[in-house]
Amino acid sequence: MPGLLDKRLWIVSGKGGVGKTTVAAALALASVRAGRRTLVCEVNTQERVSRFLELPEAGPEVKKLEENLWAVNVRPHEAMREYGLMVLRFETLYKTVFENRLVRYFLRFIPSLQELVLLGKILFHLQEKLPDGRWKYETLVLDAPATGHAISFLSVPQVLLQTVPPGPMTREALKMRDLLVDPTVTAAVLVALPEEMPVNEALELHSALRDRVHIRTHAAVLNQAFPQRFTEADLEALADRPELRKVAQAHHDRASQAVLAGTKLERNLHAPVYTVPRLFVPRFGRDAVETVLGHLDALVKGGAGA
Repeated sequence: MPGLLDKRLWIVSGKGGVGKTTVAAALALASVRAGRRTLVCEVNTQERVSRFLELPEAGPEVKKLEENLWAVNVRPHEAMREYGLMVLRFETLYKTVFENRLVRYFLRFIPSLQELVLLGKILFHLQEKLPDGRWKYETLVLDAPATGHAISFLSVPQVLLQTVPPGPMTREALKMRDLLVDPTVTAAVLVALPEEMPVNEALELHSALRDRVHIRTHAAVLNQAFPQRFTEADLEALADRPELRKVAQAHHDRASQAVLAGTKLERNLHAPVYTVPRLFVPRFGRDAVETVLGHLDALVKGGAGA
C-alpha cells in the first residue's frame, strides 16, 4: 500500500469524539519527521492540535510552531477577508464591498459561501509556492469537520458547479474540485472507534466522499482498540477466581469487538485499516501523540494495515 507521503493533502475525518484531531496531530508530526514543510489546518473550532503538541496556539493566521511545522485555525471572518482580497486584489475595493454592513448582511444568505471561503483559503495554502518554485507546504494536514459537516464542507465546490451560473465563483469552485478529486494530490483518512456507531459513520462518510465528492478513501484508523491479551484458555484458567475472570472477560470482549470492527471496515472500505491501541495516560499531550504516531508509521510511509 502506498504511503501518505505520495500525496500532499491529507484529509482526516470521522465521527465527533473518535480522536481525529489526535490522528491529524500525529500525521502532521510524521510529515515533519519525513523532512517535509507541513501545515496543519483546523476549521473554525477550538484549537486542539497545538495543545496536544504542547505548542502555542496558532490562531487565524498561519503561524510557525516549530521547525517545518505551521498551523492555522481557519475561521470565516478572516477567510472571507483573504478570499475577498484574492478575488478583488485591492484592499480598498475589498473594504468597499465586503465590509459594507448591508453587503455583509446579504452575503450571509449566499448558499455555501462560508464553506467556500474556508475551503478556498485552505486550498490556497496548498498551492502556495516559494520564490524558487517549490511548494511552500509539501504536506497540508486538514483536520476536517466531523462526518456530516465534512460531507457538506468538501462537496461545496461540486454543488456550486451544479447550481451557480458560470463566473468567478464557479471558476474558483472548479479549481478546488479538481484538487480534491485528484488522487495524486489528495488522500482521505477516516477515523473510527471499535464501536458500531462510529464504524457505521465512517462507512457512510466513505460512501458520501466516493459518490458525492469523488474523493477516494486512502485508509482508516481504528482508534482506542483493546489488544487481545487473554485467550479462551486464560479465561478457563481463571474459573476459580471470579473477580479476575470478570476483568479478563471484559478485556477479551473489547478486544474481540475491535477485531470485528476492523474486519468490517476493511471489507467495506476496500482500504487498509491501521489500529491504534487505547492509551491509559494521566494527561494527553505530546508523548501520547508520539505513541499514536508510532502505530501509524506504515500508513505514512507505506505498508499493510494492522
